[in-house]
Amino acid sequence: MSENDEKQNSEVETTETHNVVDMLLSKNQEQTLDSESMILETQKRVWGALKKGYEYTGIVNESDQFLRKNVFSKLDMVTLYVDLVGSTTMTLEMPAEKIAIIVSSFSQEMGSVIRQHHGYVLKFVGDAVIGYFVAEGNGLLAADNAVNCAKSMISVIQKGINPILNQYDYPDLMVKIGVDFGQNIVVRYGSDAEHSHVDLMGPAMNIAAKIQAMAKPNQILIGSDVYEKLHPNSQKLFKQIIWQNDEWKYRSRITGEIYKVFEFKG
Repeated sequence: MSENDEKQNSEVETTETHNVVDMLLSKNQEQTLDSESMILETQKRVWGALKKGYEYTGIVNESDQFLRKNVFSKLDMVTLYVDLVGSTTMTLEMPAEKIAIIVSSFSQEMGSVIRQHHGYVLKFVGDAVIGYFVAEGNGLLAADNAVNCAKSMISVIQKGINPILNQYDYPDLMVKIGVDFGQNIVVRYGSDAEHSHVDLMGPAMNIAAKIQAMAKPNQILIGSDVYEKLHPNSQKLFKQIIWQNDEWKYRSRITGEIYKVFEFKG
């Protein structure tokens, strides 16, 4: 086969791959609640929470059921950490009951966004939320869902939650988001199949947390393993971070080189 033939075949394969990805992402987009509706529903719930203690439905239960069905399984997934910025300052300046309502509303709204993007809510940890997107059989779609979820989180906070809080003279909320891809194992702490605690362990969980810790307020950071699974059009929205003064020391699990991190530029 000539060099030109190889080049043409490569271009055809690339085009076909992009077409398949486009079809999957288009189908997925149709199933996801549009941004405007998501924001309106968020505002209704936050209003209810601030006025009369709106109670949310349990959204972690779905994750619990999924994990119990897959105990001790190793699963490819995209992990997302979203952490509320400045909550410590708020606790010093606002009544405890108001803080509880704001943090609870924030956490559960972030959980709702995760579910809207076909992910699971692993758990709420203080003022942080951990979600995951199962990538078995379709890592491209899981990466796209996770990144779109992160973008929706910022939008929901800025356009949905903050305008409501502002009317009560409460400070704006901001978040830091970290996303990474990898294999995690489902673990169960105890022999009781129905009630023993279940959780996820794996390098993707750890690195996603480390990436999130490096983010600035309202910044989305993703690991290279997520970036490489995004559609080329989505990749154009991200820029690799050039770290200074050895502030990032984590290495790729595959190459051993410094693991690349990308920031969303929009």
